[in-house]
Amino acid sequence: MDAAFALEVLDKAPYVTVSMTRPDGSPYGLPLSLARTDERTFYFHCALEGDKLDSIRHCPTVFLSAVTKCAPTVGPKDGSFTLQYKSATAIGKAEIVTDREEKIAGLRAICQRFLPRHMDAFDEAIARSLERTAVVKIILIEPPVGKRKQYDKEGEEMKWGRME
Repeated sequence: MDAAFALEVLDKAPYVTVSMTRPDGSPYGLPLSLARTDERTFYFHCALEGDKLDSIRHCPTVFLSAVTKCAPTVGPKDGSFTLQYKSATAIGKAEIVTDREEKIAGLRAICQRFLPRHMDAFDEAIARSLERTAVVKIILIEPPVGKRKQYDKEGEEMKWGRME
């Protein structure tokens, strides 16, 4: 599937697994709440210290992975056990945001995505916690890739690019 499909999956996933490399070379991945602000830029927040920031300082290249509409199913035509899903992956460069205004903008994007009905409390929350919150920006370095397995109403698998 194309990049637009992949971005839609990344936007709709309740969390995105971000994988990185620790300073000792071991892999590190965890589900995070990301918010996208344009075709290439995502933000997440975290504590001011810990494995995420140590890993990003060591190796800023990260891998994003997300899945939505995941449901075990029996193939309608052949009875095979399978899984219907929509997925997306992407590679990006992560950087710790140091500019105050960009930190606020990143946090605003996160809040608008996950708590849009509570934006009236945003400024107060920023005043209370900005100095003890880290914000990380991930910029995609190549277009994201999407995949899916879905069946139409007649039980036919929808192959590459077919949308309903």
